[in-house]
Amino acid sequence: MVKEIIVAFVVLILLAGCSQERKGFSVAEQYGLAYAPVTIMKEKGFLKDSLPGVEIEWKQMANTTSIRESMVAGDLDIGFMALPPFFIGADKGMEWKILSGLSEVPLALVSLDEDIQSLSDFDESDRIALPQPGSIQHMLLSMAAERELGDARYFDDRIVSMTHPDGMHALLANIDIAGHFTSPPYIFMELENPKAHVVLTGKEAMEERFTFVVGVSTDKFSMTNPLWEDAFKDALAEAVSFIEKNPYEASQILSKSYGLDEEKIYEYITREDMLYTLEINGMKKIHDFMKGEGYIDDLGEIDKLVRGEG
Repeated sequence: MVKEIIVAFVVLILLAGCSQERKGFSVAEQYGLAYAPVTIMKEKGFLKDSLPGVEIEWKQMANTTSIRESMVAGDLDIGFMALPPFFIGADKGMEWKILSGLSEVPLALVSLDEDIQSLSDFDESDRIALPQPGSIQHMLLSMAAERELGDARYFDDRIVSMTHPDGMHALLANIDIAGHFTSPPYIFMELENPKAHVVLTGKEAMEERFTFVVGVSTDKFSMTNPLWEDAFKDALAEAVSFIEKNPYEASQILSKSYGLDEEKIYEYITREDMLYTLEINGMKKIHDFMKGEGYIDDLGEIDKLVRGEG
């Protein structure tokens, strides 16, 4: 008992040392079920339990550009994003590293136009909605365009930046766009329309498994608050395990956040192709493609961009 009290006292001292200048930290996610463990961690209070008294600000942002700008301004410590925007930030000198993987989920380019069955069926006036240039959807589209059309930048002047919810509404309302490259739950909701069909999947483009979302922390946060960062990683792992072991309760929690029926959420998160994991896959292939096409310079040993790996 005495030992436990001493250990708890030491932890409190260390935590107090970490928070001499700050009372807490901020975390940002984006839209979609790929971020479900972050929502679960927040709603179940896993992090609050391990960091009592530490103030945690949760934010939801439209895209990685917003996250990157907030990190540069010092308003954000941890953000979740796909690998390409992370590489672009590192290439531009962002002092950040990958903290953890988060999810591998199906991505797809969806169209309602029956005349569009392959990439070559898009004409010059057709626009494709995706989160932003440099997003994973953009890179997957470029990979497929290089292979099928001989030009990785074939669609670069035909993409339109939209959040996933806005892109889904535009596609289903047939406004301005001929295709939408999106992720769950929007891809599943779009495909419930009888006219909707998949033109290209992420797996077809990448030709191997890949991580969709990773967690990224600034070097400043990691160096000045190592215990907070470790606690965050532990809470994230707890949330991933919770979804796997308690899909019904997780569906109830996520239903409130996403405004969808619990049954639908359960159906979505228990699909075999919806994988929540802290593993990171596909880094080298995505990096090498982006370097080869001039989106980024060579970032060297990419393992060193992951905390604890270099």
